[in-house]
Formats: sequence, C-alpha cells, structure tokens
Amino acid sequence: MSVQVGQQAPDFTLKTNKMQDFTLSDLRGKKNVVLLFVPFAFTSG
Repeated sequence: MSVQVGQQAPDFTLKTNKMQDFTLSDLRGKKNVVLLFVPFAFTSG
C-alpha cells in the first residue's frame, strides 16, 4: 500500500516512548501531522 502526497494516511496505532498508545485519528482535525518513514533507521542491517 502506498500513500501519495496530499492523501490522508490510513489510521494506525503505535506505542509512544512511554509505552502509551498513540492513534493517528486522535489528532485528525486538531493538528497537522507529518509522517516520516526512514527505511532501516535504528537497525544494524
């Protein structure tokens, strides 16, 4: 699945650095969000 510039990202839930759930849709209409994907970041291989 790919997302194009200007297209809404699909909703997802991740853990924060404090192990709390963060859901993208919680911010919809409240704040601007920038998603950054860095392949192989923080990996050794």
